[in-house]
Amino acid sequence: GPIITYDSWKTTKLYSAGKPVVNMEVKIDSQDPQNIVGEILVKGTNVMLGYYKNEEATKHVLGPDGWLRTGDLGLIDADGYLFIKGRSKNMILGSSGQNIYPEEIEGLIDNLPYVQESLVVEQDGRLTALIFPDFDSVDRDEIRTSDLDSIMEENRVEVNKILPSFSQIARVKLYPEEFEKTPKRSIKRYLY
Repeated sequence: GPIITYDSWKTTKLYSAGKPVVNMEVKIDSQDPQNIVGEILVKGTNVMLGYYKNEEATKHVLGPDGWLRTGDLGLIDADGYLFIKGRSKNMILGSSGQNIYPEEIEGLIDNLPYVQESLVVEQDGRLTALIFPDFDSVDRDEIRTSDLDSIMEENRVEVNKILPSFSQIARVKLYPEEFEKTPKRSIKRYLY
């Protein structure tokens, strides 16, 4: 896809994707784009004109006014910085109606000790973190495989300290292998 936003390391905001590049407009499909997450819409000279010989698919993503529906969710702050929250198709609806963005939680989990990668899913109405351990670190630090469950439980407790109550992880499950990926290296969520 086209480059939509950019910012210099000198002026960037933490967790922001930056500001729209020249000849690109970005807006959020939300009543309050600074506070209520909505789909990210883009318009500009480098946005596609449509899918080749597929008018139906084009109608789903490209409005008559030229705005492309990205499928990503986000916010734009008062200074024009874009904050991506996740993919609309990945959003989990919490038991009390809150929107939960698994990619944000996974980003936190993936930075914890002995975690190679994680995937947050809903199982039986509870958030579960599937975790593929970083076995190189486990071996290097001479951690016993039998201790991984308790280490990951400690990780769960730590990440829950910074998450809102509605998006806290109820349980962790160790996953024995890397998650299956698309050619772009995105996890194939639908398999889990």
